[in-house]
Amino acid sequence: MAEPLRPFRLRRCGGPQKFGVAAGSLRGLLRKGCRLLQLPLAGSRLCLYEDGTELTESYFRALPPQTELVLLGPGESWRGCASDIERLLAAFCSQQGAVVEAARRLLTDERAPHRQKLLADLIHNLSENILAEDKEDDKKWFEGLESRFKNKSSYLRHSCESRMRGYMREVSGFISNVHPAARDAYREIIDLMTDKLKSVKYNGCYFDRREEEEAARLCTAEGWFSCQGPFDRDDCPCKHSINPYSNRESRILFSTWNLDHIIEKKRAVVPELAEAVKTRDGREVNWEYFYQLLFTLDNLKLVHIACHKKTNHNLSCDKTRIYRKRKQTYEIS
Repeated sequence: MAEPLRPFRLRRCGGPQKFGVAAGSLRGLLRKGCRLLQLPLAGSRLCLYEDGTELTESYFRALPPQTELVLLGPGESWRGCASDIERLLAAFCSQQGAVVEAARRLLTDERAPHRQKLLADLIHNLSENILAEDKEDDKKWFEGLESRFKNKSSYLRHSCESRMRGYMREVSGFISNVHPAARDAYREIIDLMTDKLKSVKYNGCYFDRREEEEAARLCTAEGWFSCQGPFDRDDCPCKHSINPYSNRESRILFSTWNLDHIIEKKRAVVPELAEAVKTRDGREVNWEYFYQLLFTLDNLKLVHIACHKKTNHNLSCDKTRIYRKRKQTYEIS
């Protein structure tokens, strides 16, 4: 008794167009596919589009209807979705417009919602003037901003500096909770941190594409930023990424992302600093350690608003680094 026919979606290796083909066996599907796509039956084979797994007869019988397959001719190979991405990147190296066109062809017949969104986002970003830096080259990007911003990096530096200044205000404002006898020492540490921040321009270089060596710690020179949270897993499960340099909408959306302290600023770092000053008992507080936790990427991670972990991180400062070891001096008799 012949196997009932089941429908599948078939495409050539490297081809965007998909065809509906029904068959009851792997051999029957291979024969129909080769006839349709004009490939020799000898040496041809079928594999899954998703991950490149080559089909056997038993595997074929377990496939659900409408599974997307790739027909490989003699000598051809397919490594799954990564093969499509490689083709897009190859096109990008030669001509950006070709990338947009290739992505649009893929999107035309794409059914998976997640891949639809990725392709749509790619087209949206590549269609904009990502590499433009100055206002004259991308006036739309600057709509709604103060006229003093003449390039994209200057605005993003300003945004970063504003966040750092806000963190410093919170540290300064905590002085009312510090023991009265320790407030002068606390103020001295605030002054040291402020001078350090001023010397590095409030770490605005993290958002300056022209200072690539510094900015590379957080993003690429082209301006792509990736979500680095939540912190109880290896990385962002949703793979959020954004290029705020690409267009006005992305610039506005990027303002909703958070610079999140892994060891929390309000719950852990600032109270620990106040306690360290109070109980120092002649020891020297390692203010640079607290500076790193409050104002640098040692403890700050860029997080998409949906991945911002609002609950207690349950992390504390390293007790062995709160005080600095004093250098010993020896008298020569």
